[in-house]
Amino acid sequence: MKRLIPVVSVLLILALGIPLSASPRRESSTSGENLSILVYITGMVAGSPPYELLAAGAQEFAARHSDVKINVYEAGFNQAEWEEQLSSLVASGEYNLVIGSNPSLPEICVNVGKKFPNMKFIITDAEFSGNPQIATYLYNQYEQSLYLGYLAGLITGSAIPNGNKDKKIGFIAAQEYPLLNNHILPGFLAGARLADPAITMDFRVVGNWFDANKAAELAGSMINAGVDVFAVIAGGAAQGLIRAAQERGAYVVYHNTNEYAAAPGVILGCGLMEQKKLVIEILEDVTAGKIQYGKSRTVGAREGYLDFIANDPGYTNYVPQDIQQKFNAFMADIKAGKISYTLPSL
Repeated sequence: MKRLIPVVSVLLILALGIPLSASPRRESSTSGENLSILVYITGMVAGSPPYELLAAGAQEFAARHSDVKINVYEAGFNQAEWEEQLSSLVASGEYNLVIGSNPSLPEICVNVGKKFPNMKFIITDAEFSGNPQIATYLYNQYEQSLYLGYLAGLITGSAIPNGNKDKKIGFIAAQEYPLLNNHILPGFLAGARLADPAITMDFRVVGNWFDANKAAELAGSMINAGVDVFAVIAGGAAQGLIRAAQERGAYVVYHNTNEYAAAPGVILGCGLMEQKKLVIEILEDVTAGKIQYGKSRTVGAREGYLDFIANDPGYTNYVPQDIQQKFNAFMADIKAGKISYTLPSL
């Protein structure tokens, strides 16, 4: 006869949230067959090139492997909710790997990992080492900002139609965070000053990743103050800067993705982050059991994961030839490791 569980015991089990028919939790495996991957987007995919490429890379990998399942989850912009969301998703038991791309994710994954010691986390665009559940890949954004800053430095103060003599570049960001403050901003200004040591930089913060009107207001104020070339890392809010630059006559250099077609003659330079390529390679290493958890790897132009898009008409047709020649030579030196710099700590 089937043994009955005492009522008190049942109440205790329910209070603890343990299913009566619970079976032993399956050990998480991140190699071999039946890989189930949570692509955790800290924000929204649309309008964010790194997230678009992250999702596209994971989906392309899954399309090549019939035994791999992908779920792309958009967590939204409320950072206070991310840890609880991720914990709930991991608790479902549906996944054996989480992959994301955000400098703030490692700390969240440490906390979630304490509750789920079998889960593995891989994070790009971040640096964190020492935790056996987490592997990170940091793009050398100081280097990308260095060469984009050099191009901005060649443009400002030049004879280009909408340039001026103030030698002032601008940077608009959605918010401040360590990678921005310690790598991206210093690299951008350092690169510009390699072109002209007299250049100064005006930096403003939108306060979120979506307010295009606020970004347009900031850009207008900065143009009034003498800025003629901008960089921007602001998600959807960047559209406000582009609109202001089109209306007021200014220029933009863009990190990470090809945006020339969004504003021909205004966006004069686009860096390239090979996020899709890196994600596919990472997941290939996952299935082969080659990932070194607990380690962080830095990748840049020399390794083939950062570049500049120099063959687009948005660059070749609108940037003066003398500037192209100087910049192309500088970019070649970057790739060859001939430009000396010290990568700041985060």
